[in-house]
Amino acid sequence: MLTISDQDRVRALTLDRPDALNAFNEALYDAVSRALIDAAGDDAVAVVVITGSGRAFSAGQDLLEMSERITNPDFVPGEHGFPGLIDQLAAFPKPLLLAINGLGLGIGTTIIGYADLVFMSTDAKLKCPFTSLGVAPEAASSLLFPQLLGHQNAAWVLLSAEWIHAEEAKELGLAWKITPPEDLLAVTMAHATKLAALPISSLVAVKSTMTAGRVAATRAARDLEDAQFQKLMGGPANMEALAAFAERRAADFTNLPPGW
Repeated sequence: MLTISDQDRVRALTLDRPDALNAFNEALYDAVSRALIDAAGDDAVAVVVITGSGRAFSAGQDLLEMSERITNPDFVPGEHGFPGLIDQLAAFPKPLLLAINGLGLGIGTTIIGYADLVFMSTDAKLKCPFTSLGVAPEAASSLLFPQLLGHQNAAWVLLSAEWIHAEEAKELGLAWKITPPEDLLAVTMAHATKLAALPISSLVAVKSTMTAGRVAATRAARDLEDAQFQKLMGGPANMEALAAFAERRAADFTNLPPGW
């Protein structure tokens, strides 16, 4: 589910549910949360790299589990779950690099808001599918993406639910460097290793000063998004989207009640 390896003070976390396109279920949310907590407190780790196995970086939320969460009153959430993962990403004190090796949906894209450097394969692509799922943004992307991309670029990414390919992702500011697929990990690890050779205390100081001004605003954005998400989850648009996913058909939002 999550593969962890260390080299030259760099800890690589590889999302390892390839048959599910590395979609996040409660167990994977918990595994990555624990790994970030461990890396934050480990004096032998200077930098963390997150990547995916197989042809996906992450397909986002496991929609089958999302459907179960809505319909099963006995559903048991994980120890950390999605909110806990975002807590750990927001609090992570050391440089966080992403090696986006394939498709990234939902949290597979919004995690970029918490990354310090993003490397992306030329055949990877990104998508924020919130409107196509009948829900709201997540992970403070409503705040972090306009800061990162500018308002109009962020508005298109968050509103349209369209795929963003690697070249466009770099142009928009979602990726720092793009590489051929076969070079992605080597290029990412080379940069991670260069950072990891520097004093951890200084790396932490630089990151903390860069992110300190947005801590309160990020928390407020998350709270607002969560309220909107809870309002919409299980509503007519969301239920139609989940049913269409389960039935392997296109969602039809044209016959929803007024206002939906």
